[in-house]
Amino acid sequence: MPLRVAMYIRISTDEEHQPFSLEAQELKLRSYIDSQPGWELIGAPYRDEASGATTDRPGLQRALTAARAGYFDVLLVYRVDRLSRSLRGLVEILDQLDETKTAFRSATEPFDTSTPVGRMLVQMLGVFAQFERETIIDRVINGMERKAARGEWCGGYRPYGYELDSATAKLVTVEREAPLIPVIFDLYVNARMGTRALAKELNARGHRTKSGKRWSGASVMVVLRNRAYLGEVYFRGQWHKGDDPHSSLIDPELFEQAQQIIAARGEDYSRRASNSSDYLLAGRVKCTQCEKNYIGTSASGNKYRYRYYTCFTLSRYGKGHCGADRLPADQLEDAVLEALLAAYADADLIAQAVQAAAKRRADGQDLVREELEAVSKEIAASEAGIDRYLTAFEAGDLPQSVCGPRVQSLAEKTAQLRDRQRDLQESLDLADLTAPGEEDLAALRAGIREAIDSGPPAVVKQLLEVLIHEVRVESRTSVKPVFRLPELGRVPDPGSGFRAMLRSVPPAGLEPAAKRLEGACSIR
Repeated sequence: MPLRVAMYIRISTDEEHQPFSLEAQELKLRSYIDSQPGWELIGAPYRDEASGATTDRPGLQRALTAARAGYFDVLLVYRVDRLSRSLRGLVEILDQLDETKTAFRSATEPFDTSTPVGRMLVQMLGVFAQFERETIIDRVINGMERKAARGEWCGGYRPYGYELDSATAKLVTVEREAPLIPVIFDLYVNARMGTRALAKELNARGHRTKSGKRWSGASVMVVLRNRAYLGEVYFRGQWHKGDDPHSSLIDPELFEQAQQIIAARGEDYSRRASNSSDYLLAGRVKCTQCEKNYIGTSASGNKYRYRYYTCFTLSRYGKGHCGADRLPADQLEDAVLEALLAAYADADLIAQAVQAAAKRRADGQDLVREELEAVSKEIAASEAGIDRYLTAFEAGDLPQSVCGPRVQSLAEKTAQLRDRQRDLQESLDLADLTAPGEEDLAALRAGIREAIDSGPPAVVKQLLEVLIHEVRVESRTSVKPVFRLPELGRVPDPGSGFRAMLRSVPPAGLEPAAKRLEGACSIR
């Protein structure tokens, strides 16, 4: 029987410094295979244009999957560093190939991985590949720091008002954009306009951002805080003026005044203390007109603060872009909670949802069992690998510096596989769902009501995130909440939070769409 050989080729994303392109590697590997008696090329090469620092590469993962399926006998690369530039990644890949009885060969570095000496040589080559990669990174960083010291742009999105001159690698002003920057700073500092009001003014004058979109308070804030308008460039957490900086668009004194106003108004979000929102349905209310979420807004009267849910598009761009109604927060939350309890009072609706969910789960049980079997085999293989490393360490064949990281990596992988195994087993165990009775539903409603009435706001908000899939708003009088069905016996404990309920994902995910319960409510 001929020896079935598969090729793996890789270059980094920056092909400028690659000594061999993908085409050159493939050509040399094909010639090498033709020169070997009894070798037969199987399929097209597995290829990646990605960094060798990680093993999470599409082409590599496809090659390893094919190896587990027994599609080829030898995985051939041009050089070891094409497979991985880290020792840990190289050892992990070799272990996976070894578990599938797949040989590994390099066309330019002769060694035999079936012997201890051969594996040692491969690991030594991996050490040198990792050293070379880290040296390249240091050289690149040092080069970028020298560019910043010269005032050259070090990459990233070009600020509004500038473009990159490829000849000098510096920012140059854009005539149609640059004059607007002093106007923005003047309106903010001297006219004392807020960022949202300033954005509305810019949009009214017909100005647009560099990407052609309408201005918003956030995009105005990006301009106000950007020190590039002082002729500075940013690299690795520091701003550099440079020996020959690009043209500045703002006077330093005016820029500092803007920073003081930002700090005084509290518009610098990085300085705000984190606090939980008092909007219980945040992230769950969706506008059917523009498909954007509603956000929490408020208005202050003489004595009281009034809370609202407002469509994001309406709040940012005005009624000309979305005519959705602004909803009183208290009324919306009360109406949705009442609809939630009413839905759980409808035993027939619950029974239909459970029946549909059970049918969907039963239809997919064969695939679940196959995946569960595959995961169980991977767990056994990982545990066997841990045992081999520990045995080699105890016998003195492997130093702790090599054995320790590998055992830790396998242990983390095994823990993830066990979590997936539990999920799959739970899915099999829950295949035969039965509809709850009246007493069960009554206990469920009582538990939810108790949690809502006496639980802290953070717990109530977390509860609603579990129970409510979304709330679709067509108008003030047409609000349609969609609920999830929790697992009976897992009602929240208002004193100490609550235990996990049945997972639910969008209809295209693992959980069937029939597990959601639709209700209806309106806001008067």
